[in-house]
Amino acid sequence: MPTRRDFLKRSSLIALAPSIPSFLARSARSAEQGRNERVLVVVQLDGGNDGINTVIPFADEGYEKYRRTLRIAADRVIKIDDRMGLHPALRGAADLLEKQQLAIVQGVGYPNPNRSHDVSMRIWQTARFDPEEHMTFGWIGRAADELPRPSTGVPSSLLLGDENPPVAIRGRISAAGALASLHDFDAEIPAAAGPNPRTSNSTSLAAFVQRTTLDARGTADRLRDLVRRDAMGDGSYPTTKLAERMKLISQLIKADFGTRIYYAVQSGYDTHAVQLASHDDLMRELAGALKAFIDDLHVAGIADRVLVMCFSEFGRRVEENGSAGTDHGTAGPVILAGPSVKTGLFGRPPSLLDLENGDLKMSVDFRQVYATVLETWLGVPSAGILSGKFERLGFLKS
Repeated sequence: MPTRRDFLKRSSLIALAPSIPSFLARSARSAEQGRNERVLVVVQLDGGNDGINTVIPFADEGYEKYRRTLRIAADRVIKIDDRMGLHPALRGAADLLEKQQLAIVQGVGYPNPNRSHDVSMRIWQTARFDPEEHMTFGWIGRAADELPRPSTGVPSSLLLGDENPPVAIRGRISAAGALASLHDFDAEIPAAAGPNPRTSNSTSLAAFVQRTTLDARGTADRLRDLVRRDAMGDGSYPTTKLAERMKLISQLIKADFGTRIYYAVQSGYDTHAVQLASHDDLMRELAGALKAFIDDLHVAGIADRVLVMCFSEFGRRVEENGSAGTDHGTAGPVILAGPSVKTGLFGRPPSLLDLENGDLKMSVDFRQVYATVLETWLGVPSAGILSGKFERLGFLKS
């Protein structure tokens, strides 16, 4: 496996060392410093995940009352305890739970919930409620502003996928990028950096490298090495879109690419009609990708450096609708995976008989989850990032 030192030895940065600015020479000398840095991977469950059929309150009398068509029988639920269990398609997540590598925070939301996809997602992505701040900077971007910049000049945060980069990763001074696949990058970067790279407005990783670094050829060579190894294939990952993105994140982490925060999107969660089959597929895709990713990092000996956090902009209504689906709701679970979590359930179990306007009551503010990740995992102060001080939760080992 190539290390950052190997990459720098091959790159134009070393070859040009006598004539390059001193700050780049210092970056080369300190290239090994980030090899043990912690990495955060955020997975956005886009569309509003039905948390009630994800972490199932099978013993709650309200479950049978309100979920006549969508109720999953108790004998099919993967039991966590005598009241709560996982969707039967989450077998991969259950395996992580058994291995003490999965934590679930229940009842996560925010005050005065908004049922608009766009508005609620902006609230989660920015940790701000003022609409004027929804197009400025994201909570991840603000966190990246506080972290040391990667010494290789790569983005501090990176979207893996073909979606528009989310506001979550936009920072004031930190750089964010986007990458759909290694092959896309290989096609975009020529053997030498193109002319006038700083004129590009693209948010792709290739354009970022061209625009902001002097060692673009070295970075491109590094990713081409990954392309060549990727061509050999890896049968340990399922053949799903999310698994492909998690595999790419793993490749970048294993190659010591330098980015600290990765972001991926799994879409399809707006299940207003015929929910059972589509949600089953989503759960299977999520669990398969998570397990393959964590297992892959374990084999590489670096799983303890990585934390995965899965969230959705809101949950679904408690009572199913007339189309065998569910409409936009409020609170839901946040799932965290990796060997650094304290496994199990956190927060109060949702009550399906004690509702607020037909919705689950929030028991955990999502900013408490963020504060825990920011301070305990990434080691950055959370008050400025979240515009307030929020009590940390106990789902991470110290």
